[in-house]
Parts: sequence; structure tokens; C-alpha cells
Amino acid sequence: MKRTTISLLLLYLMTSTVTAQQPDVVPLMSRDLTDIPGKEVLMITVEYPPGGSDPVHRHYAHGFIYVLEGSVVMQVKGGKEVTLTPGQTFYEGPDDVHVVGRNASKTRPAKFLVVLVKDKGTPTLVPVK
Repeated sequence: MKRTTISLLLLYLMTSTVTAQQPDVVPLMSRDLTDIPGKEVLMITVEYPPGGSDPVHRHYAHGFIYVLEGSVVMQVKGGKEVTLTPGQTFYEGPDDVHVVGRNASKTRPAKFLVVLVKDKGTPTLVPVK
């Protein structure tokens, strides 16, 4: 019984730590671009908890990032790693693989706005292995 309790507690701590690092993504708006057939715009906010990060991924979209709070570290494959603070921007193209996306702080959250121009109906984020 004691071993089971300890195992369950360790499992809880491990999964809650992983879950706690997940970014909070809030959809704000989605609109079809009627003058550009087959395209849409998606606007979201992403909030990284302290120490939070994204998995390696791509969007197959034009991505425009604007930092609102805290500081974030961003990098696309083949590009330089950059640390951004409020008011700074970042761009990802449709062929880019986002290899680094994380909160620069282990103690404070970070929040940024993302505007994606993408093919209508395609996934917002596609994990890359």
C-alpha cells in the first residue's frame, strides 16, 4: 500500500510538472480572407508559464508574433536564436520549422500575440519530430 501511494504521488508530480509547462493558447479571432480565396487569418495569444516552452513545430503559415509581457526566446531552423521583450516582433514563414519557443524566465510568465495567415482549414500547429 505504501509503495503504491508513493508511486502514485511520483506519477502525479511528474505529470503535473509536464502539464504546468504547457503554454496557454487563447483564440481571439478567425476570419476568411474573402479577397484571397482559400486563405484565413487566425489571431491567438500564447502565454508561457515560468520555464514553459513549445515542442518543435511548424505552422505552414505566415506567422507574425508580437511580445506583450515578459520575454521569450524564439528560433526557426537555420536562423539565429533571439530573445524578445515587450514590443518586439518575430516572423515565421510557411516553410519554417520553429525549433525554439520558450519563456526566457524561470520565475515570470510571458505572453505574446500571434497572427497566422494560413490555408483555410489547415491545422494551426503541426509537431515536427
